[in-house]
Amino acid sequence: MNTKADLLIAVCTYNEIENIPSLYQSLRTYFPNAAILILDDGSPDGTGKWCNKTANTDRQFFVIHREQKLGLGSASIVAFEYAIQNHFKFLLTMDGDWSHHPEHATAVVEQVADNPTVQIGIGSRYVSGGKILGWPARRHWMSVAINSYSRWMIGIPTRDCSSAFRCYRVKLLSELDFDQIQGMGYAYLEELLWHAKCKKAEIAEHPITFTNRTRGKSKINLGEALHAVWIIFKIGCRRLVGKKY
Repeated sequence: MNTKADLLIAVCTYNEIENIPSLYQSLRTYFPNAAILILDDGSPDGTGKWCNKTANTDRQFFVIHREQKLGLGSASIVAFEYAIQNHFKFLLTMDGDWSHHPEHATAVVEQVADNPTVQIGIGSRYVSGGKILGWPARRHWMSVAINSYSRWMIGIPTRDCSSAFRCYRVKLLSELDFDQIQGMGYAYLEELLWHAKCKKAEIAEHPITFTNRTRGKSKINLGEALHAVWIIFKIGCRRLVGKKY
């Protein structure tokens, strides 16, 4: 795969100055020629300023600044649109806190790049070989519950519906109507799989080791989780009556 021409790596950030410089260096080790896009939601900790300096020295590094924290789903849609408008073939999305290690990224991308029928490749915690390190029991329980609920309501066999470590075939993204996506936070992850299912997209999963962040503060909260439950419930109701959107 010609990564310089074909692959965009998108990382959504808010207050990740403790993580993003080292993550960037690691990504450049595994993807020396890929384009990297940071979508920063007005981080007051200097994340955006660091990105501006890096963009001055790396011609394949780009940053989009947003004025305030608007949510992972909202930022991801901006990344989708950027990938479409700039004619990339593949888009890799990943967290900016080292929970998604770049050493797994090549395999996540290759699920799609090396298999013409696959439209979404997921870095999965819940297929054979996948692991989670550093989570308390409550976080494990919540994650298992939301993924089981998602599979049941959406009607897909995907084991890890809530992983943001994904490679998309941009052609699929170009066929989706992002105005239909209601979850502007983490809920968009499950919702997007529903829209992909409606397009009969093939989804593959590759095991990863997910490591809980050691620096910085997690952005997920109970409100985000409850909103995801509500979005998935509405999808399930539409599915029950035979509606796609």
